[in-house]
Amino acid sequence: MNRLVVRLVLSHLLVAVVGALATALVVRALAPPMFDRQVGMMGGGGMGRGPQLRHEFATAIDWSLVAGTSAGVVAAGAFGMYAAYRLMRPLAALGAATREIATGRLQHAIPRPGTRELDDLADDIRTLSESLAETEVRRTRLLGEVAHEMRTPLTVVEGYVEGMIDGVLPTDDATLAQVSDEMRRLRRLADDLSALSRAEEGRFDLARVQTALGPLLRSIVERLHPQADDAGITLAVRTEPSPEILIDPDRIAQIVTNLVGNALRSTPPGGTVEVSLLETSRGARISVTDTGEGLDAADLERVFERFYRVPGRRRGHGAGDGSGIGLTLSRRLAQAHGGSLEARSAGLGRGATFVLDLPRR
Repeated sequence: MNRLVVRLVLSHLLVAVVGALATALVVRALAPPMFDRQVGMMGGGGMGRGPQLRHEFATAIDWSLVAGTSAGVVAAGAFGMYAAYRLMRPLAALGAATREIATGRLQHAIPRPGTRELDDLADDIRTLSESLAETEVRRTRLLGEVAHEMRTPLTVVEGYVEGMIDGVLPTDDATLAQVSDEMRRLRRLADDLSALSRAEEGRFDLARVQTALGPLLRSIVERLHPQADDAGITLAVRTEPSPEILIDPDRIAQIVTNLVGNALRSTPPGGTVEVSLLETSRGARISVTDTGEGLDAADLERVFERFYRVPGRRRGHGAGDGSGIGLTLSRRLAQAHGGSLEARSAGLGRGATFVLDLPRR
């Protein structure tokens, strides 16, 4: 009873039986009175044989109904089996296709049965297959990108360690500091990948509190001032007015730090990086503007891809903290707050602006 083909055949039989019973009841209820009226209209000559004729007429009707019902049930059963076969054959083909997809053959052709509903189902399965294929491509590319990002610091650490073992490099504070820097870079990469994974899976916990954005931004800029001074870059901040919104201050500080660090990397000595705050009808807008290398129109979205390198930029550009996924993680954090992070630029050599919009609630 749990098989679809059995249910389809039984449904056809049930329809046939119900139809036949309804027909029999109507005929048995209407035919005898109609027969009596006809006999009455014939006059007295037929009255003597009236009861016998009535019985013979009723018997003929009963046998006709039995024969008709039997033929109808048999025909309904045969048609039900044929209809079930016509339906189950494309469903079986779709099932076989999904099993092929489940085994990893994501490019397997999905047949279109020719029925609108089943064609829609086939299109949905094809869309799922294409989505899984894209996910697999991204997963493979991510593994390659992570391996590439890890290979450089590991190679540097290996070279320093072998040099110190062979006595080529001195085991002093400067050499050990280089090794420590590369190890910290590996640690940042691991931490950011873990954070990005949680954010993309919707497992990112935010400790939201009502926060005044002005003091938060000023503290971030003050902390990054030494880095800007060393690079010969003017770092300014404008935070009036200073709206209060419900955010995770640590995560917003992480986003802004990434953006400012990224701007400092792309701005030559003598340039300017400005952090500005604007209250909007929806909440607040934080902008980080630089007078640096700028972005081509084709790169305005791609800079948010994991490990994407803007052509012609030095190694490490594209991530505010040098891990290679700073902008990717920043956008995920903004989206987790219900906000957005966008890049704007007038073109190469004309600076860039990263705009963080945050809702009030």
